[in-house]
Amino acid sequence: MMKKLLALLALVPSLVFSAGSNYPLDKAPDLTNDLAALQRGAKLFSNYCLNCHAAESMRYNRLRDIGLSEEQIKENLMFATDSVGDTMNIAMDPKDAKKWFGAAPPDLSLIARSRASSNGPGADYIYTYLRTYYRDPSKPTGWNNMAFPNVGMPHVLWELQGERIAKFEDKPDAHDPAKTVHTFVGFEQTKPGTMTTVEYDQAMADLTSFLVFMAEPVREDRFKLGVIVLMFFGVFTVFAWRLNAAYWKDIK
Repeated sequence: MMKKLLALLALVPSLVFSAGSNYPLDKAPDLTNDLAALQRGAKLFSNYCLNCHAAESMRYNRLRDIGLSEEQIKENLMFATDSVGDTMNIAMDPKDAKKWFGAAPPDLSLIARSRASSNGPGADYIYTYLRTYYRDPSKPTGWNNMAFPNVGMPHVLWELQGERIAKFEDKPDAHDPAKTVHTFVGFEQTKPGTMTTVEYDQAMADLTSFLVFMAEPVREDRFKLGVIVLMFFGVFTVFAWRLNAAYWKDIK
């Protein structure tokens, strides 16, 4: 069993979230102000992502910012350390990871920021990527992805989403009607998951929002500070204007 698991993991590429697709990205719901959604996303991240992917720029105690107590963090989200002050690292040794995978699975601390591009925010890419896996027997893992064609990582969330196949049709090329284009037309569910489509989409929105939060935990504080600074400059401008008027009032 362990040999089969290692053989499967060896197929995971060094870059999980890679470019290379013109598939239109879905708009990711912004739930970064929803503490309940962030908590659900943290749970998904800890149970499904943190087994192979570290988040070395994120400390467990930052999860207090999303409304979790230290006891909740320790009991439900910490599997590789005993201190809430530690970073979200994994037990797997980087040397072993390189031996098994060819390269260590990427750190996901800043994935939501690094995946931003001209096609859209990083959150949109991650949200689309997590929801567009489908069965493909021609691939080593048996899986493929519309947002990341020829993906090397298997669909670790398949039990939640179930199994689907992608449907393609040959349609006339818009630029050359004499040619045909192999066009994606939709997914067909072949095996149900433990979640409905709506529930799975919501779960992926939660996970995506947590990855956005993790990439910049102080974002909300930065926004609040920015508002305070702008308010200060507004008040200061009024005082400076009146002071200037008083200083020059006797000068003609």
